[in-house]
Amino acid sequence: MKAKMNTNLGQILVSPNVIAQYASETAYECFGIVGMAMVSVKDGIVKLLKRSSSTKGINVEIDENNEISIDFHIIAAYGVSFVTIADNIIESVKYKVEEYTNMKVKNVNVIVEGVRVID
Repeated sequence: MKAKMNTNLGQILVSPNVIAQYASETAYECFGIVGMAMVSVKDGIVKLLKRSSSTKGINVEIDENNEISIDFHIIAAYGVSFVTIADNIIESVKYKVEEYTNMKVKNVNVIVEGVRVID
């Protein structure tokens, strides 16, 4: 379902992929995140996604009330608290996506799929 924004000149429809891309860029600014992850259903292997395809690790849903839910599948930096990383992503993404879209972000979920040492 696409996001709907009404203006005095008409309606704007926004693809969930656009919101996912914006959310991805916002998340990469957060401390402790190595990158987005994709889990292979077939063999259960977690793959660190390149930044250019990071939206594959993000799921954006827009409900009938035009509220956004975002799920992040991430690889976290070794030695950094998961709670700290998740809180940082949730707060930043919620604020910036709401500012960007003028829509309510109902929830942001962070699923840690793996840990990597940062060079």
